[in-house]
Amino acid sequence: MPRRTPPADGERRPPARRSTAVGSAPGGGARVRRSKPGALEAPPDSAGSGAVGTAPATRGVEEPREVAETIALVDRAFAFVDLCGFTQFIAAHGEHAAIDTLSQFRSLARDISVRRGVMVTKWLGDGAMIVGADVGPTVATAAELIGRYDGSTLALRGGFAHGQALIMDGEDYIGRPVNLAARLCQVAHPEELLAFGYPAAVLPPWVQVVGVRSVTLRGLGRLRRAQSLALVPGLELPDLARHNGD
Repeated sequence: MPRRTPPADGERRPPARRSTAVGSAPGGGARVRRSKPGALEAPPDSAGSGAVGTAPATRGVEEPREVAETIALVDRAFAFVDLCGFTQFIAAHGEHAAIDTLSQFRSLARDISVRRGVMVTKWLGDGAMIVGADVGPTVATAAELIGRYDGSTLALRGGFAHGQALIMDGEDYIGRPVNLAARLCQVAHPEELLAFGYPAAVLPPWVQVVGVRSVTLRGLGRLRRAQSLALVPGLELPDLARHNGD
């Protein structure tokens, strides 16, 4: 291969051409580098995913084609609570008194749920559906709500279950644990929270099993040894209003 002859002294060299190079950004995305001073580079890929097509590590951010065929089940804990004898209460005291009673119930349910880190996902007339990510806080919310509610007029009752369910329309849940919790609430006695199959180690230390009994649940059949849950005797329930600054 012929060698280039260096330019003679005083001979003018041709100007260097400006080059453009494409390289890899720190996150795996392309970036553009120019030799011109002050030129900007494209920002690195914020995802940092590396090779194209690699499955993301976090569930819920998959490509549309990966989630189009199925809806993922989610693990949730469900508690249903409702006021006992609400229909008779309306007949005896009127609609205005019923509204006052519901307002007190809903205010207390919201207050305790916020403090426990769970959500009242739906109001059911004289009741509520409470949903949490874990068993303990959801049981604690239902048990404290039933224990705190002033039963001199009406009493609360509840049912609890947990397991996998489907989320529908972003705010509703479909699945066996939802149905089980709702049916347990329907057959619970006043001031009683019904559940099934929970050892003491799973429950909050201030909630105890005070009895077991067989119950017949509409659409689900007979359930033996349903657990009746209640607060331990002598448990102090401080006034929430003080902590609200009221």
